[in-house]
Parts: sequence; C-alpha cells; structure tokens
Amino acid sequence: MIVQRVVLNSRPGKNGNPVAENFRMEEVCLPDNINEGQVQVRTLYLSVDPYMRCRMNEDTGTDYITPWQLSQVVDGGGIGIIEESKHTNLTKGDFVTSFYWPWQTKVILDGNNLEKVDPQLVNGHLSYFLGAIGMPGLTSLIGIQEKGHITAGSKKTMVVSGAAGACGSVAGQIGHLLGCSRVVGICGTHEKCILLTSELGFDAAINYKKENVAEQLRESCPAGVDVYFDNVGGNISDTVISQMNENSHIILCGQISQYNKDVPYPPPLSPAIEAIQKERNITRERFLVLNYKDKFEPGILQLSQWFKEGKLKIKETVINGLENMGAAFQSMMTGGNIGKQIVCISEEISL
Repeated sequence: MIVQRVVLNSRPGKNGNPVAENFRMEEVCLPDNINEGQVQVRTLYLSVDPYMRCRMNEDTGTDYITPWQLSQVVDGGGIGIIEESKHTNLTKGDFVTSFYWPWQTKVILDGNNLEKVDPQLVNGHLSYFLGAIGMPGLTSLIGIQEKGHITAGSKKTMVVSGAAGACGSVAGQIGHLLGCSRVVGICGTHEKCILLTSELGFDAAINYKKENVAEQLRESCPAGVDVYFDNVGGNISDTVISQMNENSHIILCGQISQYNKDVPYPPPLSPAIEAIQKERNITRERFLVLNYKDKFEPGILQLSQWFKEGKLKIKETVINGLENMGAAFQSMMTGGNIGKQIVCISEEISL
C-alpha cells in the first residue's frame, strides 16, 4: 500500500526561523501485513506545537525530547482510527492517540505505545484530544495547580502571555475556575484581544504589537500581578515580572520568543529582572508536564467535565491536508493560529 508522509527536508539552524520548506512530502510503501501486537491506523488529526522547534535542531538541548532526523518521517501528537489490529486490547474502529505519531496518512504502530480515547469525553470532537482535552490542556491545568498556588477567594491576579494560543487560551479560563479574581491576557492582534474578553472570559487583553504593555498592565492589574503563566519569555516576560508582587509565582510553560535562538532553556533573565525576581521572592521553576503523569487521567476528566458544562470554551485553528503540515507549523510559530493549531489528515471516520 502506498501512503504519503512528511519528512524533515532541512534544518533552519539554531538561530533560524523555520519555514514550510524545511519539510517535504514523499510516498512510501506500507507493508501488507502487520505483526502480533501491531495495529494499522489511519491518521485523522496531527498536532503542531512550539516545542517541536527544538526537534528541528541536531541537538534539542533537552534530555527528554529527541531531534528529528533529516530525510526521516517527522512525528508528534496525533490521533487516528484502527483499521486492522493484532493487539489484544485494541480492535478495529478504536480511536487511539500518541505523542509520537508519524506524520503519515496511514501507519503501522506498536499497540502498546498507543492510548485508546473515548469520543464521548469530547462530544465527538476528536481533535480536542490534541488540544484542550489533551497535552496542552493538561499542561495548563497541572501547571496552574502545581506552580500557581491559587486558592478560591484569594483575589489573585493572573497574567497569561501567548494568551490566544493552545495553552494560553485554556490557562486563562482555568485561572478563573480555580479562584483567580482577575485574568489578563497578552497576545498579538486586535482580533485575539476581542476573542479573549468576549468569549473566553478574560477580564482584559493587551495587544503587545500595538500597545504599551507596561502601561496597559498597570491599568489592567491595579493590585499588581500574583501569577504569571509564561508562554513567550523575552521582553514581554521582563515587563510582566517587573510588575509582579512579593511572593508571587511564574508558571514557566514555554518561551516561544526564544526558540529560534541558541540559548539554554529556560533562558536566563537579564541581571535587572533577575534582581527583581530575587528581591520579591518570585518563584520561577521549570515546569515539565511529563513529570506529572499520575495526574493525567484525573486532569483529562476534569477538563472534559468543564467543557461539557460549558465552563471551558475550546478554540482551534484547523488546516486541511498532510501537504500543509509545514505551512501549519510555520504559521503556528508566528502566531497565525487562535487556540490549538490542528491539521486534519482524514476527516472520514467510517471504516
């Protein structure tokens, strides 16, 4: 059987901006037979995420993420439907997901590396398992629970950078659900600002490309900042940290503004901002959701419950076609998405 796949065509370089041409499509022959323990699956949705930028380098700079290899198939979060199974716990028609799903229209996988998902948890929106009811949602929920130190009625103010992205759009809502009295988002377009305040429950939104962030923060956070959900790093984070209160907390989710630069993770703060951090006893610890796997199952159930109750609004930007994976990745890295960036490979789910 001939299937299509996406391979890494070239590396952008440690200090380069990724482009669609870093990826290329090719055809490959899938074996006719599968072995014991394997399944043949048809890919339905694939995810593109900021952390993947590190995988484009020869060295990812971390010990838990492996680099993509040139001319080899790319992988990441994916979801699909089983078309043939020789695995005892998986049957034809099951929906399954993996964090290491090849960017391929159909693929043969080891069933032990797949997790079965229940469409009822997402009211049939299977792509949500790659976003708000998946790893980004868990990152937001567990990050706030473990590093935000929010309690109901504490009247804390939370600021979210990258607030219209996959994690940020969920994190702001969770901040309110867990007890923040005020949530302010920072994003890059007027359209995103309107979305945050009119649909996602943010109390205010700041367009960092058009507005003076420091001035707007002072206006939007009159009592200062108690919790900062940091998705971007760089100058925006420096500005937020300078307005944080004593004994406040930074949830270090991502640093997308720094991913195209050859710097360590998490990137060091400038001396002036580091001095503020230490003087005010602001916590800034590296957060890795994979260290909290015991919280994944209850986390997914909580996110699903909030979604079904209408308390968690989910946004995603869907691009169709495996041939557009590179374009989707480039768009996500430059803020072209609202909510989770998803690529639909095959919507048809009948067998």
